[in-house]
Amino acid sequence: MNQALAPVSAGQQQRALWLSTFAFTVCFAVWMIFAIIGIQISRQLGLNDTQFGLLIATPVLTGSVIRVFLGIWSDQFGGRKVMTLVMLCGAAATWLLTYAQTYPQFLLAALFVGIAGGNFSVGVTYVSKWFPPEKQGTALGIFGAGNIGSAVTKLLAPLVMVASGWMMVAKLWAVGLAVTAILFYLFSKEDPSLEERRRSGVKPMPFAEQMAPLKNLQVWRFSLYYFFVFGGFVALALWLPHYLVGAYGMDVGTAGVLAACYSIPASLFRVVGGWLSDRIGARRVMYWTLGVSAICTFLLAYPDTRYVVQGVHGELSFHLAIGVTLFTVLVFVLGFFMSLGKAAVYKHIPVYYPQHVGAVGGVVGMIGGLGGFILPIVFGALNDVVGIWSSCFMLLFVLVTGALAWMHFAIRRMERRRFPQIDRETDLPEAIEAAAADGRRRG
Repeated sequence: MNQALAPVSAGQQQRALWLSTFAFTVCFAVWMIFAIIGIQISRQLGLNDTQFGLLIATPVLTGSVIRVFLGIWSDQFGGRKVMTLVMLCGAAATWLLTYAQTYPQFLLAALFVGIAGGNFSVGVTYVSKWFPPEKQGTALGIFGAGNIGSAVTKLLAPLVMVASGWMMVAKLWAVGLAVTAILFYLFSKEDPSLEERRRSGVKPMPFAEQMAPLKNLQVWRFSLYYFFVFGGFVALALWLPHYLVGAYGMDVGTAGVLAACYSIPASLFRVVGGWLSDRIGARRVMYWTLGVSAICTFLLAYPDTRYVVQGVHGELSFHLAIGVTLFTVLVFVLGFFMSLGKAAVYKHIPVYYPQHVGAVGGVVGMIGGLGGFILPIVFGALNDVVGIWSSCFMLLFVLVTGALAWMHFAIRRMERRRFPQIDRETDLPEAIEAAAADGRRRG
């Protein structure tokens, strides 16, 4: 890779990075379109929460599953062509969405709209080819900030929908994506590794060889992290407008603005996560992410509760609930640390698997995206079965604590293999001194 990067100028790197980031932003805005138009469609069709959850999550399914193949194709044929094709297909599907009338038709249309979400693995593969390893964390963090497209949809789509209906939202977003595809193709260049491969006549890596790293359990551990930090982000980005309308009685416009308070930090600060991962290490950033996220989801999971206590002078009543202000602060903090974690996960991949970024990045992205598909459906089912709005955060708390535990024990196991003396040492000074004295006596 270093040989391929030698003739690449800083200007070419920056052009590839910012064109890819802009394209990903527009793709993500389209991918999240059902977070807003789904509310009006749900009312139009009379859907329950489980059906609504399935509708808003269906685009995520497509965008997740195709990430593996798109990442591999990007390695083989170049990210420029693949990214352009993804955007054009997503634009066509979003326009055709306006012809759907029944629930099954909307689900089918949503499947094809989800093609836009596959842009991520293409962009990760394409951008990583332009930068050396010591700068890939920052570069991929900037690219990943394209998640801000979710906030763009939440802020602008309600205005268009109130004025002209959900169909106009779909048409405008489709046109925007098609124009972006054309601009990207005209101004971007093939990545340097593809150009080098063409000059040297080297054939692309075979499919079986590209998929070989998936035998490593480590890849699936990274996938669990991403299931939470990205899948949880997508799920909440889709679910929060509906949550705020139902739990706090807001109108869709206000709910969209407050939901953007989660989406914006969960997107923009991914840049900071990439920079920190380059500076202090991705592992430390992941500890911060999962630890703080566990605290936030625990607090958000607490339901609106009234207590009655039998006191000395009669009954005492208490009311514990998270108000709108505290809720907004907590989801802002949660979004911030999720954004750090998204960058940290992808910092690992080019370092551990430099020749398999497309395949490994595609699988990790697919599992993360599947979180964005599965979780909204489960959120809706929990609402229908349990009947508690905060049950979605209860599920996220269980998920993040499980990921934190697996990460910690995996790291400890690696440390023990690399430094066997750890098991013989202790942090207790008294024990260390006693062991030293015992050694001297035996000597």
